[in-house]
Amino acid sequence: MTKYEMIEVEDVGSVKVAKLNRPQAANAINTQLGCELLDVFADLAVPRDTRCVILSAAGERHFCAGGDLKERNGMTDDQYLKQHAVYERMVRAIVECPIPVIAAVNGIAYAGGTELVLACDFAYAVPHARFALTETSLGIMPGCGGTQNLPRAIGMRRAKELILSATPFSAEEALQWGMLNKIVSGSVMDEAMATATKIASNGPLAITQAKRAMNFGAQMDLRSAMEFEIDAYNRLATSNDRKEGIAAFNENRAPQWTGN
Repeated sequence: MTKYEMIEVEDVGSVKVAKLNRPQAANAINTQLGCELLDVFADLAVPRDTRCVILSAAGERHFCAGGDLKERNGMTDDQYLKQHAVYERMVRAIVECPIPVIAAVNGIAYAGGTELVLACDFAYAVPHARFALTETSLGIMPGCGGTQNLPRAIGMRRAKELILSATPFSAEEALQWGMLNKIVSGSVMDEAMATATKIASNGPLAITQAKRAMNFGAQMDLRSAMEFEIDAYNRLATSNDRKEGIAAFNENRAPQWTGN
C-alpha cells in the first residue's frame, strides 16, 4: 500500500478508510494533500478488492477547512491555477469513483471541505459539524463542484442563498435540507463503518451498476433513465454473481461474491 504523509489510509476488510491528516492546519487542503487524495481515488477507478470507501479526517474539531489559504498567499496566477487544477481532478475522482463513498464528517467543513462532503455519495456527521461555502466572501466562488452539487442536494433556491451570502449552516440544518443522511451522537466512524460493511457484503457488480444507474439516470428524462437502468440491469443478468446470489439464497448461506 502506498504511504502518504497527509492522509491516513487503512483497509478494514473490503472497506477503505481515508482520513485527512493535517489537524494542526484544520485539515486544510494544500497541494500535497490534494495530490495524495487524487492518488487514493484514482487508484479506485478500476474496482478490485475495495467495495466501499469512507472519507473522514483526523481530530475532533475539523473535517476540512477548505483550501490552505496560507499556502496560496503570494502565489502567482499561474501557480494558483495549476494548484486548482489538482483540486478539480481530485474532486472528479471522488465523484466518479465507481464504488460507494461515505463521508464521515467529524467536525467543521467549510468551503472545499463542504465540497468534499458533497462529492461523496452520502454523509453522516457529528452534531457539532458546521458547513459553509464561503468563497464569495473571499472574492472567488466554489470551484470544486459546490455550485452544482449543493443545489442537487438541497434545492436551487436555498443553495443560491447559502452560496451568494457565504452563510454557514449547522448539521441539523444540513440534515433537514437533505445534505446529510444522519447526525450521529456517538462515533461517526463506527456508524459509517457499519453502513460500509453492509454495502461491502452485497454483490460488488450490483453495487457498481446501481450507483452508475442512479448517477447517470438523475441527469436524464425519466424514460431515458429507465432504459439506462435496464441496460445496467442486463449487464448483471449473465454474471456469476447473479447465479451465486440465487444459489446462496436457496441454500440458506452467505453468498461468495467473485465480482464476475
